[in-house]
Amino acid sequence: MTERLSGGDMLIRALHDEGVEYIFGYPGGAALHIYDAIFRQQEIEHVLVRHEQAATHMADGYARATGRPGVVLVTSGPGATNAITGIATAYMDSIPIVVISGQVPNAQIGTDAFQETDMVGISRPVVKHSFLVRTASEIPDVVKKAFYIAASGRPGPVVIDVPKDTTDPNETYAYEYPAEVSLRSYKPASGGHTGQIRTAIRALREAQRPVIYTGGGVVQGDASEELVAVAKKLGFPVTNTLMGLGAFPGDDPQFLGMLGMHGTYEANCAMHHADLIFAIGARFDDRVTNNPAKFCPQARIIHIDVDPASIAKIIDVDIPIVGHCKAVLGEFLTALETEITDTPSKEDHVGAWWQRIQQWRDEHGLDHDQSERRGAGGSLLPQQVVQAVYRATEGDAYVTSDVGQHQMFAAQYYRFTEPRRWINSGGLGTMGFGLPAAMGVQFAFPNKTVVCITGEGSFMMNMQELSTCMQYSLPIKIINLNNQALGMVKQWQDMQYAGRHSHSTYRDALPDFSQMVSSFGHVGIKVTTLDELNGVIPDIFGDRYRNDLVFLDAHIDPDEHVYPMSIKGGALNDMVLEKEESS
Repeated sequence: MTERLSGGDMLIRALHDEGVEYIFGYPGGAALHIYDAIFRQQEIEHVLVRHEQAATHMADGYARATGRPGVVLVTSGPGATNAITGIATAYMDSIPIVVISGQVPNAQIGTDAFQETDMVGISRPVVKHSFLVRTASEIPDVVKKAFYIAASGRPGPVVIDVPKDTTDPNETYAYEYPAEVSLRSYKPASGGHTGQIRTAIRALREAQRPVIYTGGGVVQGDASEELVAVAKKLGFPVTNTLMGLGAFPGDDPQFLGMLGMHGTYEANCAMHHADLIFAIGARFDDRVTNNPAKFCPQARIIHIDVDPASIAKIIDVDIPIVGHCKAVLGEFLTALETEITDTPSKEDHVGAWWQRIQQWRDEHGLDHDQSERRGAGGSLLPQQVVQAVYRATEGDAYVTSDVGQHQMFAAQYYRFTEPRRWINSGGLGTMGFGLPAAMGVQFAFPNKTVVCITGEGSFMMNMQELSTCMQYSLPIKIINLNNQALGMVKQWQDMQYAGRHSHSTYRDALPDFSQMVSSFGHVGIKVTTLDELNGVIPDIFGDRYRNDLVFLDAHIDPDEHVYPMSIKGGALNDMVLEKEESS
């Protein structure tokens, strides 16, 4: 006999049948039938957040770390609109999340009812797809389609808007969860075009100054293993975007570091002088290209991407290949086995190129030992803090960040050797992302070390989630690089506005973070010197505080800048390498 369920019960049952572990959400009137359904089951855990934006970031962090869609549940009106920033964050970075929003009853839609907003309309620019549920009976099919769309092809957020009347507990319907889904208008690419792959391999064989340039598509496409295999077979240098860090081991000699606005000198110079760019799962965004007219002027470009709209969108491409990174790189590996056998050895093929790259490294490579440096007045430096965290975690932590200087210091000085360990807002650049994203990761991996490297500006945008951390006993380690300013804004004002710090500092209006954190039942520690830092780091990441949330308030040199830095409007190799001393 077919089971009969209410719309609310069907929704939760469908999520369970889809394999959902957690729902990150906040209740309200339009979603109360759904919340009552949650109460009547035990399989899915609901995590009560303190703000809907944080719920979307938690689901986002969970998705980035696991590769599985994160799930959000919010009410109508302000509940739904509060989620938009998090939805846009996921959209820009191609992260699969499913956002379920309560809605006023169908009969009241369009009447300006209490807490009514057009969630489908408002979210349309920042979702991969959206659904408005009209009848309860369609809920299982809608859920199946939502998860399929969110996770396939180029991943992204999907919204399901659920009017309250479709979840009425007094009306039941036959429940059957679809075994599969087929959408005639949606056929994401998988494998690449065989002829294009052969053409690309010929170009790879001919190249004298090649660079493999990879982005978040390799991470989200679970193609890291294939990337490493291809890179090792070719012997080419590899650079990652901010979103792609960890796709190729950060401690491998073939890795040039991150490229782009705050990329390494050797990565940016290699890209600029390359005669072939092998781009995989990257979208040539402005943080990488700087001035598209000056981007890699001597290079032929091979571009693999699952989204055909991303190919040649910004930079013209010589050899386009549409397909899933994992599948296409697998095809490359097979083809390389047979077609590159007569190629000179990789050392002879690009030996001179590697010598040139080593010169760039020797000239201006990042100094990965910052222990002897001191900031103004002997103050602590942000690079030292990140390196201390790296050593203490042995490079094996999940690291989240927000956006700004702390994000760049983390990207530069924490060497990610595995994919899905670096969790940050790359495309939208969302302040307030780091803490809730870390919470989502911690829920996914309760026994792993999760570190949030943040700044006081970003932290204060979602610091209410310390309450959620208390409720669920999340042992996250928060590293606050406290420079008493909006660091990256202040840096730009130093460099481009003659040091006019218009509303970028708030040094007289910051709380005592250690005391505030302690009031939530967590551990707060303040350090101002390198000796103090080295004294507390072993405890923070050791047995003493293993089960505690620890907030390290590291007061750093407020005038430290992030370098290298691209010169606006220039080519990739046009960089400021160090701060000019004021006379």
